[in-house]
Amino acid sequence: MNNYPIATILGGGGFIGRYLVRNLTKRNFRCIVPTRNPFTKGYLKTQAPPGAIEIIDFNSKNFNAIKNAINNSDIVINLTGILYETRKQKFNTIHADLPETIANLCAQSDVKKFVHVSAIGASKESKSKYQQSKFLGEEKSLNSFKNTIIIRPSVVCGSEDNFTNLFAKLSFSPIIPVVNMNYKFQPIFVNDVAKAILKAIDVKNNEGKIYEIGGEKIMSFGDIVKLILKIIGKKRLVVEMPMTLAKVQGTLLSLLPIPPILTRDQCLILSEKDNVVSDNHLTLQDLNIKPTDVESEMEKWLWRYRSGGEFAKV
Repeated sequence: MNNYPIATILGGGGFIGRYLVRNLTKRNFRCIVPTRNPFTKGYLKTQAPPGAIEIIDFNSKNFNAIKNAINNSDIVINLTGILYETRKQKFNTIHADLPETIANLCAQSDVKKFVHVSAIGASKESKSKYQQSKFLGEEKSLNSFKNTIIIRPSVVCGSEDNFTNLFAKLSFSPIIPVVNMNYKFQPIFVNDVAKAILKAIDVKNNEGKIYEIGGEKIMSFGDIVKLILKIIGKKRLVVEMPMTLAKVQGTLLSLLPIPPILTRDQCLILSEKDNVVSDNHLTLQDLNIKPTDVESEMEKWLWRYRSGGEFAKV
């Protein structure tokens, strides 16, 4: 295994990370996964032969372990991100400062490519702190290391996601409020995101480029929630929640350790441009990837929310 290419994946123990690590090891990459809780990420090692995956401690106050990992890596991938701020974790720290530090370390080593995963909607003009920080992270990464590639996915769906599962759980209520039901998403299956990262690594002369990736279908927020309810066989009333009320609710819920639904900042995102692939950057087509039908994939994990389980009639 000493001759195999090495990839360091920050955020490799998260939602997208587990799929990416699996795809990388199939391609004979050795994977180094820095994480704050190494003892909880042992499941990653079941996805590859012994020795193919190394899990190391990620200490934001001590980058020596990560620096050593990057110095020995051919490829570095950053998947780290947060959906809401806490007392200890801030958008700019995670989305902007950390990518800049990683990119600088890449510039000081022999890393061939740094793939930084951002988000569609990243913009310095956005009112959302999340989207502002995502843009700043892109800018700092590109300025710090010339061989950086940016990947911006729309909402990512999969068995462990915090999107489809959230609204399936909310089906306990007879009424499900949705903020801006006409807001458009382009849901992409998580394994397609992993494949896009691998393809972006393979493609030559794409350094400094931005890929915006989304699924086959563009769907409104309201239609996605209705589709989830249809799959799990629950008849619920889906209603529009006024944006003003949603912001007030989001502000109050942001005080909780883990906000159960939308925060005020996420409401700001829903009041801006649709979360769909634009015509301004490269796409999945440029990577020769045909997107998976997310609608049919959703049935493979949402069945657990049906009243009678997997084989219940809907």
